[in-house]
Amino acid sequence: MGHHKPRLEDLALTRRELLSRCGTGMGMLALGSMLGEELANARPVAASAAVNPLAPKVAHFTPKAKRVIHLFMNGGPSQVDTFDPKPMLDKYHGQPLPASLKTERKTGAAFRSPYKFQKYGKAGIEISDIFPNVAKHADDLCVIRSMHADVPNHEPSLMLLNCGDSLKERPSMGSWILYGLGTENQNLPGFIVMCPGGYPVKEAANWRSSFLPGIYQGTYVNTENTRIEKLIENIRNSTLTGPQQRAQLDLVQSLNRRHLQQRQQDGQLEARIQSMELAYRMQMEASDAFDVSREPEYVREMYGPGTQARQILIARRLLEKGVRYVQVWHGGGQPWDNHTDIETAHRSLAKQCDQAIAALLTDLKQRGMLDDTLVLWGGEFGRTPVVELQAQANGRDHNHWGYSVWMAGGGVKPGYVHGSTDEFGFRAAENPVHVHDLQATMLHLLGFDHEKLTYRYAGRDFRLTDVSGTVVKELLA
Repeated sequence: MGHHKPRLEDLALTRRELLSRCGTGMGMLALGSMLGEELANARPVAASAAVNPLAPKVAHFTPKAKRVIHLFMNGGPSQVDTFDPKPMLDKYHGQPLPASLKTERKTGAAFRSPYKFQKYGKAGIEISDIFPNVAKHADDLCVIRSMHADVPNHEPSLMLLNCGDSLKERPSMGSWILYGLGTENQNLPGFIVMCPGGYPVKEAANWRSSFLPGIYQGTYVNTENTRIEKLIENIRNSTLTGPQQRAQLDLVQSLNRRHLQQRQQDGQLEARIQSMELAYRMQMEASDAFDVSREPEYVREMYGPGTQARQILIARRLLEKGVRYVQVWHGGGQPWDNHTDIETAHRSLAKQCDQAIAALLTDLKQRGMLDDTLVLWGGEFGRTPVVELQAQANGRDHNHWGYSVWMAGGGVKPGYVHGSTDEFGFRAAENPVHVHDLQATMLHLLGFDHEKLTYRYAGRDFRLTDVSGTVVKELLA
């Protein structure tokens, strides 16, 4: 029998370890004899935990896109006031919609858009005048006018879009993509969420990793703050030098690794160890990435002033540094949830981000990044083409039956409009695209068969698109 030097950790057992080694161990002996010597002596899968879970991985097939930026218009922008003009609303303004249009709930009178639409680019895509700068990129946009979700409520629609399930908390789209592709920069999180003014509805559930290892969870940043110390808490240590921090972390990590070995290479513990290492490496890289003052003045002027402009510029810097998935929220509340005074509110909101979004598309194109960067713009649902019943007659209610989003770059068909809503803009009519179809298409552009990007949990294989979703091939370049 072999011998080894006495170790402190061998001198005591926790109650859980005792039960595990004694009770479960006897069962495993019996199982080993039943399954045969080969399986009993097989090396455990967890022994490969030393492999970096964030290392770049190979997709199922050659991807068109390498990274994603999701411009999330929180609250639900109105499709009939942005990218889906409906002249019939002018004709019926102030009148009930025709009885033939089944709305499945009582609605107010038809409400024409207070904005003007115009055709832009060679493609002639009609865009509202509240987005004059984005409109200049019409020939880069792939507009989907036939999106639809499941219910007209913020919480389930947010979960469906971000996590693929309206009811249960599942891994977010950013977590799935990070799990599938890894990241190109080991000194920054691969999945970053920027949301000014605090958490949105459903808070961290929008970007959590759920049953995926915790290392794939999104890192939240409150971009309302401008100082790096406020943007990222504990980014700098005022009491220890770099070498001292490294020595301290090495000691803690050695204890953590020893603890991990005693816990059968538990995935959550491994994720925490990786997170601590990442947090140390971030100190220099994150300080640079989030500091927009390092950009030339003409670039900052191109993006414009304000929080939205600053965080969209930060997003481009993060993508350039190898971050895989960046989600940029427009506000921590629901700023686009305009049940009243939509004319003033939507115009103001669009003004906050229009210049910066157009600058992002220009910037990515100039840097040769647009071709392999997938840009997604949109909210969790749209808004009704009629006035809100319980409010002033100048706002719109939630509408999940039909709404618009657009994509750009990353292998999508440029200068293209897909699908349509009915003549009033209420319901997806031609070539409807469900949220799961959008997710399946995005994963396809990233090189994945959405039915094969799975993770086994609780005895079944899970995926972002649940048990549905079809790649919309018409959206592909």
